Amino acid sequence: MNFPNRTIKEGDLDRVTVVALQNRINELGLGPLQATGTYGLKTKSAIKLFQSTHRDQNGNPLEIDGKVGAITWAALFGIEEVNTVNDAGSLLLKKVVEVAQSQLGVMEKPPGSNKGPEVNQYLDSVGCPPGLFWCASFVYWCFRKASQELNRANPAVQTGGCLNHWNKSKGEKITAAQAAADPALIKPGQIFILDHGSGMGHTGLIEKVEGGFISTIEGNSNVAGSRNGIGVFRLQRKIIKINKGFIEYK
Repeated sequence: MNFPNRTIKEGDLDRVTVVALQNRINELGLGPLQATGTYGLKTKSAIKLFQSTHRDQNGNPLEIDGKVGAITWAALFGIEEVNTVNDAGSLLLKKVVEVAQSQLGVMEKPPGSNKGPEVNQYLDSVGCPPGLFWCASFVYWCFRKASQELNRANPAVQTGGCLNHWNKSKGEKITAAQAAADPALIKPGQIFILDHGSGMGHTGLIEKVEGGFISTIEGNSNVAGSRNGIGVFRLQRKIIKINKGFIEYK
């Protein structure tokens, strides 16, 4: 059964989907549940039991929250039952992803300096000097280069600040809550924004969406997903872990 592109939780009114979940739980020997189509406390407890004993498609423990998002759905029914989206929704966003992919492997010189030939170009594109954090500058630079190649105006906010980008953007904003409830809103070419508190954040570009996961290309990061890493990396994150939201430009 295909994932319905929303989080299913206690009180859900989609009886057909809830019955499918209840039957699947019974098939896995974690019931018995009556297939009533009502997502009550017993169904929630059974889902939490499933989550406590199973892992996601990458081998990591599931979050034990009693809710069925795309990641838990894939663990229940198979990864083939959740959507994979590889193509951005517009020519601009496709070009932005291509530009970002061309920068994979760029490293600071020396590592840890927030400097280097390419890094300095990213920073300069937003008017920042070498040595500053550069994840937001990388995002802007990708949009600027893509827009130049397409001979069109660059819609991205010219800033080196992640949260400043969010606050000033005129693009379509998708909040963290909206994305968690409906992961189908998230597409390649969008920008994700993380809020680390005290005015600090991190940002990057979405390359691919696979169920509840996003493949990202991030500047000023590393293999652990740091907000102050040493290069441009391809990473994977959970949609529900993006705590600020997403921006889509047209």
